[in-house]
Amino acid sequence: MPMNINSSQYCGEPPALGAHENSDIILKLPMGKRIRDIRWLSVWCRRFTVDFGEIFIPPGLEVPKPRVLPEFKRLAHGLRSSNISILDAKTFYIPNLHYDGAGPDAYFWVGNGSEPNIMGIKVPNEIGSLEPLRGYQGEDIEIQLPGNLTMYDIDWLAVWCVEYRHNFGHVYIPKDLDIPPALGQTKIATTSSTVPTVIAHGTTSKPKDVNCRELLPGKMNVKWAIVGEYVEIELNGRISEDQYMAFGISGKNGQPMMIGSDVVVAFYDKKQRRFRAEDYYISALSQCDGKHGVCPDERIGGKNDVEFVFGDRSHGVTTVKYRRLLQTNEPINDQAYPSDRQISVIAAVGPLNSQEEANAHNFRDVTADDIQINFSSKDDHTCKDALDSIRQEGGPDVWPTRVINGERNITAKIGPTGGKRGYTPLTGHPSWGIAWYLNDLLIPEVYVERGQTYTFLIEGGDDSTQPAKYHPFYITDSSEGGYGQLTDGQRRRETVYAGVDFDKDGYPLPTAAGRYCEWKHRSVDRSDEIAKFEDYMKTLYLACDETDSPPVYLNWTVADDTPDMVYYQCYTHRNLGWKIHVVNPGMTGKFNGSHGLFAVSSHSIALLVAAVVTSLLMVASGRRQF
Repeated sequence: MPMNINSSQYCGEPPALGAHENSDIILKLPMGKRIRDIRWLSVWCRRFTVDFGEIFIPPGLEVPKPRVLPEFKRLAHGLRSSNISILDAKTFYIPNLHYDGAGPDAYFWVGNGSEPNIMGIKVPNEIGSLEPLRGYQGEDIEIQLPGNLTMYDIDWLAVWCVEYRHNFGHVYIPKDLDIPPALGQTKIATTSSTVPTVIAHGTTSKPKDVNCRELLPGKMNVKWAIVGEYVEIELNGRISEDQYMAFGISGKNGQPMMIGSDVVVAFYDKKQRRFRAEDYYISALSQCDGKHGVCPDERIGGKNDVEFVFGDRSHGVTTVKYRRLLQTNEPINDQAYPSDRQISVIAAVGPLNSQEEANAHNFRDVTADDIQINFSSKDDHTCKDALDSIRQEGGPDVWPTRVINGERNITAKIGPTGGKRGYTPLTGHPSWGIAWYLNDLLIPEVYVERGQTYTFLIEGGDDSTQPAKYHPFYITDSSEGGYGQLTDGQRRRETVYAGVDFDKDGYPLPTAAGRYCEWKHRSVDRSDEIAKFEDYMKTLYLACDETDSPPVYLNWTVADDTPDMVYYQCYTHRNLGWKIHVVNPGMTGKFNGSHGLFAVSSHSIALLVAAVVTSLLMVASGRRQF
């Protein structure tokens, strides 16, 4: 058996090393350090300053880590699971396992070949028994390969009926594994140990020895447990596939503060078809611009210290489980999870943007009260409902699209998105919580003519040190915007028509920012209860920063080769603007200014009336024309 030595378990100095003969030892680095944080490891005599032996850690070392596989293939007897993980060379972690238990002689079964077959080997169940498998209903289990068998020796794991030679379902084992050795260091909480993964459909009873808190009533719960130096967290959220759920430590103990908070954003990535859990740091209440805002740690020079365990979605509820060291080695981006006291936590649910990053949430979908958790607690269970038993209600009617037509001078300010009646349902894009207001209209569609010059008076903020108040205005062929966030390759695929200059090295410089003016709520967002946008505007007031910076004028002469559709956007953030329709000279007069529909000219009406009169006279005289 390996010896487990953890320097953090001692008060003061750990004891001196004793004698060892062919021992297996697991060393746990102190203070959240990882292998990539050190250069060497030695056995050192401090009294005589003598090195008894050392090993050097090469730079860029790829440390073996658990491997996530697909779920069981579903063939018979209701067998299914969430994504299966290989934790180490001998251990499978099977979350959310379902099996009806009706197979007369079924076992976990491993072997070689392209398909499961009779030449396999039985694998003991989660309690080490080789009895035929019982039924499972959404349980998390770990199983270990028997004897000297390792993951490198097998091609598949199956649930197999020996008597009838029937495969109930299987998963393949990749050949390119780079996983930890099996020394007992990878054990995680399972249904049979600490934390159950899923509360069954409709269940409201309190499981034993489970920590569970309701974070957002009817929308989001959290379960947790401390296992060794890790905290294991499971988030359950009634969210759609284009939404995230976020949970972490508040930026200020004693209140729910977003700025300065250390959170994990969990979601299903539709592009990569996998669940993810990402480490975030919030430095400002704005979209991440690569330096500030609501940013993944990896985008601002940090590391993703979160280890994804598994994910699942059923009955409209998304479940993501992950773990993180109680103390990482990132003092700026990561807070420590204390194990000896309560600490304030925050949570939110919101939309993902096109980069699969967290976008602004609705004010109702965030913790408003101080919620405190002691992560070392046991049986702290106050969850009231299984989220999959809650009915999802429909949303309110969307406000009609506003149109600006025939205007040569247009103001541009910032304002709220109008919740479920505004930006997102109008555009189909997730919103950050703010949007452009042109001529005091929420993201109107603008009609312009080729060859004409239009003047935009921009008041989107010009202080680049405050990302929440820095929204340079520009015109582009991108329906999302955010030119300042793009890589060089991405910029080459976007065309900018106004609002950006380039220096001699080709570096882009936004030119249309101006002072900051924002339409703000007088109290709370009442968009859900207000059917007309004009009435909604009465609940807002305009606030402009008291600065010496005047508004900035952007003059745009529409070139003849401008496409029929372009967009006004924010240079630093995505999804704040909307459409500009580009038409030929004289064509804007054929659009109705309030609805964007083709209008009928007075000349056309006169011709129509004349035709009707002529037809009536012909009928009266007995002559009919077909």
